[in-house]
Amino acid sequence: MSDTFDRLRVLWPDHLGLARGKYLPASLADLGVRHCSGTWALAYDRSMTPDTPGSYWQEGLPDFDAHFEESDVRPSWEANTRVVVADLTRGGELLGVSPRTALRRAVSDWRALGFEPYVGVELEAFVFCADGAGGWRPIETPGAYVYGTGPAVDPYGLIDAIWTASHEAGLPLESVNSEYDTPQFEFTLRYSDALRAADDAFLFKVLAREVAHRLGLLVTFMGKPITDRGGSGLHVNFSLRDGTGRNVFDDAATADGLSSIASYAVGGLLAHHRALAGLCAPTINAYKRLRPASLSGYWANWGYDHRGATVRVPGERGAGTRLEHRLSDGAAVVHTAVAAVLQAARLGVIHEINPGPPEGGNGLDSIDATVSVPSSLSDALDALENDGELVSAVGSELVAQHVAVKRSEWERFCGATTDWELREYLPFL
Repeated sequence: MSDTFDRLRVLWPDHLGLARGKYLPASLADLGVRHCSGTWALAYDRSMTPDTPGSYWQEGLPDFDAHFEESDVRPSWEANTRVVVADLTRGGELLGVSPRTALRRAVSDWRALGFEPYVGVELEAFVFCADGAGGWRPIETPGAYVYGTGPAVDPYGLIDAIWTASHEAGLPLESVNSEYDTPQFEFTLRYSDALRAADDAFLFKVLAREVAHRLGLLVTFMGKPITDRGGSGLHVNFSLRDGTGRNVFDDAATADGLSSIASYAVGGLLAHHRALAGLCAPTINAYKRLRPASLSGYWANWGYDHRGATVRVPGERGAGTRLEHRLSDGAAVVHTAVAAVLQAARLGVIHEINPGPPEGGNGLDSIDATVSVPSSLSDALDALENDGELVSAVGSELVAQHVAVKRSEWERFCGATTDWELREYLPFL
């Protein structure tokens, strides 16, 4: 391992989208690092779900290994530090519950068909500041407007700081702009091979939150953090290349410039739409973003450059032909969401699923689609478990672990008294 840095930060994505890991001195980085398997039973509140797959609950919570190659080590946004996104193994085998393992499987499955998936990720996030009472409130940006840049939309200089840190870390930030609602921003990362793109997005989320923290701010990728404003999505743009490097979604001989492979991929995404919600919208809060007329991923529909469709086909053709899947929100586990999208699309190609006609409504006050996402996380988990083909493709162990923790999350929510209930009922009942 190189001695040109003081420490190595080993990170890996867990089932909650959190960046787990350890710091190692550069001199000991070659020895690798281990973690407790009980991590896979944890919820956000640190409660544990017994017998969760991957936790080895009955075996005494043994270790698993975070494995990486020296070539995987990357620059960091922290001084004298480098960072690496690790694969997780136990007994020399990739850990089945790891989101990165699921994405490796999806890439391998596409390669078996002769194609290499390329992915570009767009992330939306809101910015909060301390409210002086131990909580958080949205920052004030009175001069902000959609597609704004500069101090009017970024009075704290946060975006400048994120841009600088991204450059230092070699993260391919392609564009940044303010969104329709304030104080929300969209961050677009340059496309790459699927695994690299997911790693980039994963690291960018960590970077953005840590840079904000240094400024006394909070960047949240939560799907719907503010009741009266729009939600934050995680859009997965993807295409496929053949062995010659040609984008196989493009076909100049067709009326719309899309190949049959692209159309079948759309068909697969629509056929598995309800089950995909269980992985791509993995929080209770996510279903407050996924509503009709929300320009999110509510409907099982597709369209040409149509933001009211879950599967949007941007206008570029040739090498830029791609599909944009708009169901996931910013709280999704990036590697899992990308893996699920790629697998659903692959199933569409394998079974040659016709996507049907494109959306003819405007997605706001008119709509053709009739199938939507489930209405809650609980219903989405039901849909996921009932879609055996998608479960098998993504990885049955990962899905079982995900469902176990998320069922526990749902049960805790159902038993909790919320602030809304207190405001609505307490004065009268």
